[in-house]
Amino acid sequence: MFLVGLTGGIATGKSSVAAIFREYGIPVIDADQIARKVVEPGKPAWHKIQQEFGPDVFLDTKELDRVKLGDLIFNDIEKRKKLNAITHPDIYREMYWQTFKHFLQGHQFIVMDLPLLFETGHMLNYLHKIIVVTCEEELQLQRLIERTGLTEAKAKQRIAVQMPLEKKAEMANFVIENSSSEQHTREQTIKVINVLKSSKYHWKLRFLVGFCCTVLLMGVYWWKNRTVCALPIAA
Repeated sequence: MFLVGLTGGIATGKSSVAAIFREYGIPVIDADQIARKVVEPGKPAWHKIQQEFGPDVFLDTKELDRVKLGDLIFNDIEKRKKLNAITHPDIYREMYWQTFKHFLQGHQFIVMDLPLLFETGHMLNYLHKIIVVTCEEELQLQRLIERTGLTEAKAKQRIAVQMPLEKKAEMANFVIENSSSEQHTREQTIKVINVLKSSKYHWKLRFLVGFCCTVLLMGVYWWKNRTVCALPIAA
């Protein structure tokens, strides 16, 4: 099984592309969904956020107030780093666990939806291919304002803290342009899926894993026999 990274900019349409992968039976691990789970009331990250940022970033329901926290961290790089240091270990731990479960299920490849793939650089060394979803700047701004209700100034600020789409596209293996119709986006995505399905790379990984397991089992068998032979024979 190999890993495919899916990224882009905020409000470029990664979720729409991810949904098409799921339609074709390809597992998608969504970092944003996991991020929401790790900060649920009572979770370790929830307690750490409360200690670090205080009660003002929580709703009366004890859930995280994402709007307030977002305003806080997007205006302060150091606070953003502190939040990432709290949440990222739990997020990546869950992602690794889900990846392992999909591996055991025998999938050829899985998609990892990572909005900040290039910004953090954490998963880059584990990905076989990278897909970047882009769209026109004005459309990205419009979508973000409509989706979140942010003012134009705040929406521009959210976009500005991420790496420019052009730079992300330069580092991608596949670029899906999501500025026109849903059908056009679907056609591009299906082409990428067909290319990935035709890859034989997963067999190399399966062979490597199988070889390592064989060596490990042989080592255990040798050690077991060596221990038995070393036992003293009773008189």
